[in-house]
Amino acid sequence: MKAQERLTDALYGLGWSTVKKLPEPVAVRLGRTIADIAWKRRGKGVERLERNYARVLPDAGPERLAELSRAGMRSYLRYWMESFRLPAWSPERIRGGFAPKDVHHLTDGLAAGRGVILALPHLANWDLAGAWVTTELNTPFTTVAERLKPETLYDRFVAYRQGLGMEVLPHSGGSAFGTLARRLRDGGLVCLVADRDLSASGVEVDFFGAAARMPAGPALLAQQTGALLLPVTLWYDDSPVMQGRVHPPIEVPPEGTRREKAAAMTQALADAFAGGIAEHPEDWHMLQRLWLADLDPAKGPA
Repeated sequence: MKAQERLTDALYGLGWSTVKKLPEPVAVRLGRTIADIAWKRRGKGVERLERNYARVLPDAGPERLAELSRAGMRSYLRYWMESFRLPAWSPERIRGGFAPKDVHHLTDGLAAGRGVILALPHLANWDLAGAWVTTELNTPFTTVAERLKPETLYDRFVAYRQGLGMEVLPHSGGSAFGTLARRLRDGGLVCLVADRDLSASGVEVDFFGAAARMPAGPALLAQQTGALLLPVTLWYDDSPVMQGRVHPPIEVPPEGTRREKAAAMTQALADAFAGGIAEHPEDWHMLQRLWLADLDPAKGPA
């Protein structure tokens, strides 16, 4: 393992072992302090976050974008502080930590015996939303995790999410799609973060007026299994309770090839994501390149 990878793994391990023991007000202050320090240093992640916000708000000037990126880093560190502490939260704290709207789209679909796919962008804290589903709704689900380096860090994330009641499949390896399809055919729940393509096979969508690629998996799974495809958006307000909304189902088009249907459904998903991001841009934690114009064509998606 390289020295940088060892350091990264050690820092995450320290977060999960130490931050969860802190009183909540102390953890909140710590997260905000780290966020402000990172924002002032103007590293690559902060600069990329600002450029991404500039695409969301093309009329925003430098002062507004700087203000937004500072709020974005605070939101991002709130996500991490919550995530480090989630394994120590009581069921009551998890139930009270999230207040989603229109959950009936999810519960009605599950009650009807249909599989359900929840697709989310990198908004607020998707891990907390998942913990709420397994705790409040008493519904397990399957998700996919990107393989991280070092492998020990990936193992930490898998163990963390499994501890919250999730079944976690590796993104690479080729077997994830088949397993997800089986879970859906059995009437199960699948949750996927789906605003950034991790391969060269994603669907090109119009996202805030420019081309980007998003994964075709949610749409293809819905087509193949008959499962409901539900977009979900999340956001923070000034309270300790995260907010969210389950959007109406994205229907499979009646005509077109499999790929054409997937493209139309993925565009509808992108539109739902864009609406939530436009309302709460500071809670969109996209510190990587996303739009095709920002990617190196020789390297594919970053």
